[in-house]
Amino acid sequence: MKFLKNIFLGDKYLIAFIMVLVLGSLLTGLSASSNIEYAAKTGTIWGQFGRQFSFMIIGLVMMFGMQLVNYKILFGISRIAIVLIIPLLFLTISQGTVIDGAGASRWLKVPGIGVSIQTSTFASLILMVYISGYLNNVRNQKITLKNSGIPLFLAILIIGLIFPANGSTAIMLFAMVVTILFIGGFPIKYLAILGSTVVLLGFLFVFVALNYGDAIPNSRVHTWKNRIERFTNPSENSLESWQETNAKTAIVEGGITGKGPGKSAIKHTLPQASSDFIFAIIVEEYGLLGGSAAIFFYLLILWRIVVIATKVQNFFGTLLVFALGLPIIFQAIINIGVAVGLFPTTGQPLPMISFGGTSLWATCISFGIILSVSRHIPKTGDNPLDIPENLKEMPYETL
Repeated sequence: MKFLKNIFLGDKYLIAFIMVLVLGSLLTGLSASSNIEYAAKTGTIWGQFGRQFSFMIIGLVMMFGMQLVNYKILFGISRIAIVLIIPLLFLTISQGTVIDGAGASRWLKVPGIGVSIQTSTFASLILMVYISGYLNNVRNQKITLKNSGIPLFLAILIIGLIFPANGSTAIMLFAMVVTILFIGGFPIKYLAILGSTVVLLGFLFVFVALNYGDAIPNSRVHTWKNRIERFTNPSENSLESWQETNAKTAIVEGGITGKGPGKSAIKHTLPQASSDFIFAIIVEEYGLLGGSAAIFFYLLILWRIVVIATKVQNFFGTLLVFALGLPIIFQAIINIGVAVGLFPTTGQPLPMISFGGTSLWATCISFGIILSVSRHIPKTGDNPLDIPENLKEMPYETL
């Protein structure tokens, strides 16, 4: 018991909810990994499942390790990491690899260990930590273009480097950056400058890619265009939208209670059954009840994020929890929305459940940081409505 107490140092509720998602990932992943794409590569489901199980163990070690780190040192680390990640993003654009038919060069192979990482995922995490630290340090200063120029430039640069190969991640990161800047009291006029600059550059990139394709090799713009067309006019693109159609079929066939663990049939026609469309497999096997349970646990995690962020009594801690926690929930909403047909296909995983190492590790690191923040909460009640009238009134220290 003492050993477990030394491990579970952060918010006990959040840890419990995370572990439920881990269990769900293992149960669903064992079934989803048996689809044709993976079986054709390994001849057995155990190869892919064992690999993901290893990723999960490493991720949990990262999470419980990060909760031991004093979160107040993370801004300093992010200032170094952001300088290192930008060259890696450039390298990904020029020399990145394609994995599992994703159709985009988003990964860099790590020499010697045979593992590829998705640099955009770690860049997003680093940027959110950096922005949170910046907002903490200028909270009692008048924000001008002079003292906000570098953070805004870095945000635009990183979003711009991610956008060509991973548009959905870039758009989500942009939305989260704007959200955390707003929460942190960033002036609306400078938010408008950031927003208009990013949107203008995005439209310019799309225009050039559509009309002068040779100028931007390996552009994903035509893929985005096709996905939007399939989403808005599914009847006119029936052959191309078979994956989205099969995902909806899986959800319908799941009914209320589902077909049972491992009994999904649609997974054999979904190349991304273990990642992009894993929620459809959850509903097919566990029914509406299983799908609702998954959504419920993400809502419980959101509840703990709000509680931790508003109870920590430290401005940087509050911003950090929102900056790292909200993207996890937003990513879950996007993944589930794609599976049920609310959004066009994006490639966003279901946090802690979809297969993949980089996304899982980044999510675990984010949860670990949130747990680290939760260790500094005064021992009070858990009413999330009992918050300061103004976040600016929270105690803070320059990092």
